[in-house]
Amino acid sequence: MEPSFWHERWERAETGFHQQHINVHLQQFWGQLQLPPGQRVFVPLCGKSNDLLWLAGEGYPVTGVELSPIAVEAFFTENRLSPRRWREGAFEYWEADEIRILLGDFFCLEPHHVMDCTGIYDRASLIALPPALRERYVHTLDRVSPGGIQMLLVTMEYDQTVLTGPPFAVSEAEVRTLYEPAHTVELLYTRDALAEESRWRERGLTWLLEKVYRLTQC
Repeated sequence: MEPSFWHERWERAETGFHQQHINVHLQQFWGQLQLPPGQRVFVPLCGKSNDLLWLAGEGYPVTGVELSPIAVEAFFTENRLSPRRWREGAFEYWEADEIRILLGDFFCLEPHHVMDCTGIYDRASLIALPPALRERYVHTLDRVSPGGIQMLLVTMEYDQTVLTGPPFAVSEAEVRTLYEPAHTVELLYTRDALAEESRWRERGLTWLLEKVYRLTQC
């Protein structure tokens, strides 16, 4: 999947993956990481997610990374934030209050970009990537993240013979293959999402699970 795919999705406003509301799993399970307020959180492939606002509102400064300039500009404009902007290396920095977004390619990240982060929130990153890119994504996260970092990970599971994604189905077995043994992987919650979200039934799915994990880098 080339960067042009995501640029085109934002240009065409084909952003069904964007949630207007704060993610319920973030609100319910973020406390499981037991990170003290004031600790910075990294949100990869953040889009214009309102979850950034929730984290900042709970006292957690946020660093996001996003490929699309349309998404980054929309986040600050829609939330009436006036960011400072500057360029460093492969990224253009946009920052307002406790929220910093690095505009550029996730795979260009270096450790200094996230060295002050102690937590990661991934709701729409791993499931946005096809199988061929997931291992590279996890390797990049491990390469740049400080040791011992914790992650709240949200995934989806469904029949990909019916829908192909994105968002893609990522099974618990694949999560464990990707992250263990470099991380401890704890399944916190499983939800039958099809019962509550009719749009997926309308697209032909007969089952859909959302799973929430806590991961700790060993």
